[in-house]
Amino acid sequence: MSAVDEKRPDRRRISGRRILADFKVYSRGYMRDRIGLFFGLIFPVILILIFGAIFSGTGTGKVTVYVQNLDQGPFPTPQADIGAQFIDALNSSGTLDVVVVSPSEDFARYLANHSASDGIVIPQGFSSSYLERQPINITVYGNPSSSSSGIVAGTVVGISNGFNLQLFEGTSVIGVDQATVSSQQTQYIDFLIPGLIGFSILVNPMFSLVNISSEYKKNKLFKQLSLTPLTKMEWLASKVMWYIVLSAASFLLMVAVGVAAFGAHITLTVWIIPFLILGPTLFAAMGMLVGTVSKNPETAGVVGNIVTFPMMFLAGTFFPISIMPGWLQSIAHVLPLFYVIEGLNNVMVYDNIPGALFDIAVVAALTAAFFVAAVILFKWRED
Repeated sequence: MSAVDEKRPDRRRISGRRILADFKVYSRGYMRDRIGLFFGLIFPVILILIFGAIFSGTGTGKVTVYVQNLDQGPFPTPQADIGAQFIDALNSSGTLDVVVVSPSEDFARYLANHSASDGIVIPQGFSSSYLERQPINITVYGNPSSSSSGIVAGTVVGISNGFNLQLFEGTSVIGVDQATVSSQQTQYIDFLIPGLIGFSILVNPMFSLVNISSEYKKNKLFKQLSLTPLTKMEWLASKVMWYIVLSAASFLLMVAVGVAAFGAHITLTVWIIPFLILGPTLFAAMGMLVGTVSKNPETAGVVGNIVTFPMMFLAGTFFPISIMPGWLQSIAHVLPLFYVIEGLNNVMVYDNIPGALFDIAVVAALTAAFFVAAVILFKWRED
């Protein structure tokens, strides 16, 4: 123990009073920084207004659709299995990425548990009805205000017309019924708000802690702080506290603007709180880690951008990852921000609590790992 530590026997004990004192000092300085406040609170709202005004749920690429085939036979020949042929036609359409669901599943619940609204159910007796020219309907699940649901419904209608034309010269044998998982119709703004909340949770603590930690190290301010009773754990905890408060304020502001300006359908529950606490803690620790291990502020800024920008654009911030190519979706699933945004979507849009609990567990594990690494590698004094 150093001579300084010997004079302060409580130095190694975490003090809530010291954390609160540093929190007050830092928050006051942040509130006086107009640029920081603009990017922390106002800029995400501007993005909501811009993207909400421009887009209405449009997207490109294949749409993931869940298909349940209840027509299980038995069939005298493979050619008599019309349900399987219909699924093959869906796969070959070029617009749908088909995921087959077991016939034993409760299909509506399955869609909700997978945070999805697009699905197709092929009914029991589909093949025999088709071959006997008896009218039968395929059920298409979706939300009328979603462009992806329009693509699914249009594809099913087109393929059904093709099947009707193939054997029966256009006689309407296969029809389409519309169904929804819930009465609430989702729209683009409903998904944009959780994405931009995640954007705010990422950007504010990440960039700030990268800059602060690298600048403090360069200017020997950490060395000066080491002469005070404040410990490095307390210093980092006070910064995390501030970004939790800032994220909560940004969350309330964005939800209010989304609901007031665009009529967003947002579910507010206590399950949002873990993401507003764990998210800022995770990215504050990541920012601290990047700034600490970088040799100078310029290098820290570059590394911070390399870490941050892929998450901003590939984790579902502005567009759902379902419209991305498969290889990009695989990359998205290794990004920490993906689980924050996916969790917020599960809670605020889909009311999928089991899915949200998985996301909370992932974010909590990542937060613990990065926070411990940041504390271990963070040094008041350079060797």
